[in-house]
Amino acid sequence: MSAESATAIQRNQADLLDFIDWTGVECLNQSTSQSLANALKQGYREDDGLHLESDADEQLLIYIPFTQVIKLHSIAIKGPEEEGPKTVKLFSNKEHMGFSNVNDFPPSDTVALSSDNLKGKPIVLKYVKFQNVRSLTIFIEDNQSGSEITKVQKIVLYGSTGKTNMASWFVMQGGNH
Repeated sequence: MSAESATAIQRNQADLLDFIDWTGVECLNQSTSQSLANALKQGYREDDGLHLESDADEQLLIYIPFTQVIKLHSIAIKGPEEEGPKTVKLFSNKEHMGFSNVNDFPPSDTVALSSDNLKGKPIVLKYVKFQNVRSLTIFIEDNQSGSEITKVQKIVLYGSTGKTNMASWFVMQGGNH
């Protein structure tokens, strides 16, 4: 688990919203009236009255393809204190996952969300595991209270596109060259 939280998103990391391939986005077990668009799309995700809600049980499986290869740095998930997500598993470049096989694959990273994180504070991911991402699968395994319904108010993915300037990256990590 990534215990390190980003106090501020690094200057070269941007909201990846513009690089999402909306034609391929899917969410399994979402409520028909409270869908993924409420938590992911610009304008909707800023409205505290809208949210993504699970349907049959607390789990959600979200598939997000990108229009180009991205590098994922961090994720911010906002949700209510009781029904907000707790255990979130992230999978890089795993297509066609379902609830029947999601546990057959090791996640690229697993995040345990605290009440502080649920306020939308970004969590830095294992950056090396998210370098050439064409798609991201987000498995919300459970919620804070163990109830049957999980609610997500906002999901923001931070990262970059293109090649990494290794000299800049090295300096940002505190090294000298």
